[in-house]
Amino acid sequence: MSQNKKLDIAMFPYLAFGHIIPYLELAQFFSQKGHQVTFISTPRNIDRLPIVAPHSIFPIKFVKFTLPSHKHLPSDAEATTDIPLYKHQYLKEAYDGLQGDLASFLENSKPDWIIYDFAPYWLPPIAAKLGVSCAHFSTLNAWTLCFFGPSTNALINGDEEDARTEPEHFIVPPKWIPFETNLAFHLYQAKEIAGGIRFKTSCVSDLYRLGSVISGSDVLAVRSCMELEPEWLQLVGALHQKPVFPVGLLPPSFHNNDDDHYWHTINEWLETKSKSSVVFVALGSEVKLNEEDITELALGLELSKLPFLWALRKQQDEVALPNGFEDRTRGQGLIWTSWASQIRILAHESVGSFLTHCGWNSIIEGLHFGRPLVLLPFYLDQGLNGKVFAEKKVGVEIPRNEEDGRFTRSSVAESLKLVMVDENRHVYLDNAKKMRVVFGDKNLHDAYMYNFVKYLENRTSQKQKKAKSEI
Repeated sequence: MSQNKKLDIAMFPYLAFGHIIPYLELAQFFSQKGHQVTFISTPRNIDRLPIVAPHSIFPIKFVKFTLPSHKHLPSDAEATTDIPLYKHQYLKEAYDGLQGDLASFLENSKPDWIIYDFAPYWLPPIAAKLGVSCAHFSTLNAWTLCFFGPSTNALINGDEEDARTEPEHFIVPPKWIPFETNLAFHLYQAKEIAGGIRFKTSCVSDLYRLGSVISGSDVLAVRSCMELEPEWLQLVGALHQKPVFPVGLLPPSFHNNDDDHYWHTINEWLETKSKSSVVFVALGSEVKLNEEDITELALGLELSKLPFLWALRKQQDEVALPNGFEDRTRGQGLIWTSWASQIRILAHESVGSFLTHCGWNSIIEGLHFGRPLVLLPFYLDQGLNGKVFAEKKVGVEIPRNEEDGRFTRSSVAESLKLVMVDENRHVYLDNAKKMRVVFGDKNLHDAYMYNFVKYLENRTSQKQKKAKSEI
C-alpha cells in the first residue's frame, strides 16, 4: 500500500458510452486502490451504467448533473446513442451548458484531480484557477491522437499554416510523423473528416476542443499500451510536450444487471452452432445504416451462407431489412434487436469472427477473445483503426468505393469467406490469437493503471509539499 495520501479524484467523461465505460473502468480501479472517486454525468446515463464491483475501499460516488434542454434534442437524449449522428453537434452544445454546475462542484469540493474527456475545452482554465490538477484521459489510441497531432495546437495558437482542412490532407500520413507508416484515411472517410473540421459547434471545432483539453492538462493518459504501439505513444508526448501515460487497454470487466433473460435466448441459439462457425455482427450503438448499406450488408450475410448473429439495434429512424430476408435466413442467422451482451457473445466458442465498425471499444473486446475481424469502419477514428488492423492481418477490411464509401453484398460475402472458410484463413486466426496475448492480459493492463495511479499520487504529494514550503 502506498504511503502517499489517498486522492480525491473527479471524473467527467463525454456523453457517449464508448467514453463513459472506459472512464468507469478506470474509476473502479482508482476506487479499489483506496482513492475517493466522484463520477460525474447526467441522470439517465448514470442510471444506465453496468454494475460496479462492490469490493472497493471507497465506493464510487455518482453525481448527476441535469443536461440543459436543447431545442434540437429530444427531452430524454443524454448520450450519443439516443440520437442520430447529425444531432451530435447539439449534444455537444448541451454538454457545454454543464460548465456552471461543474465549476460550482470543483469550487466546493476541491478534488486533487479532475480527469476529463476531449469535449470540455472550457474546463482547464476553471480547474487551474481553483488549483485543481488536470488530466486528459483519451479513449482514443495513440496513433489517432498522433494523426491529428500538432494541427490542434496550431489552431489553438491561431496559426492556420499547418491546419488541414481538405480531404487530400487526410489520405496521406501527416508530415510530422517521423517514421515510415501507411496510416491514413480512405478518400470517402477523408471527405467526412474534412467536413467535420470545417464545421463548428458552439463556435468551436472538435479539433479545438481536443487541442484545448490537451494543452490545459498536466498529464495525458491514453487507452493503450507499449506492447501495441510504442512509437506512437512516444510521439504523442513529443508532439504535445506532456507526460504521457498509457493506462492499458482496460479490457472489459462489467456485467449488466438485466441481461439474464436476453442471454439465455442468445446462448441457446449459439449452443446449436459448431465451434468457430458463427459471424458476430455488431456495428455499435451510434452507427445508423442507411437503406442501401443495410440491404447490402444483409444480402452479403445471406450470400455468404455462414451462420450469423446480428445485433441490430432498433433506431428511431429505423431502416427496414430487405423484403423476405428474415424468412430466407431463419435457419442461417439470428437477428437480435434488443440489448445484447457483446462481451458474452464474443466469449462464446461458437463465434468464429467479428464484423465490427472498428470502434476502439469493440476492437479491444474482439481481440480480447482472439476473434478475427471483418472491418467495416464508418466514422472518425474507426477508419484509422480499420487500416491498422487490416495491415496487421488480424482481419479483412470490406472493400468499398473510394469516392462514396459504398460496399456491395459481394464484397461483404467474400470478406467473410476469407476470414471464415478460405484456405488461408489461419493467417487471420493466428494473428488474432497472438493479439489476444496482449489484449487479454488483465495483469498487464492493471500494471499500467497502477503506474498511472502512482504518478497521480506522487504529483499530488509534490504539489502539497511545494505549497507548504511557500507558506
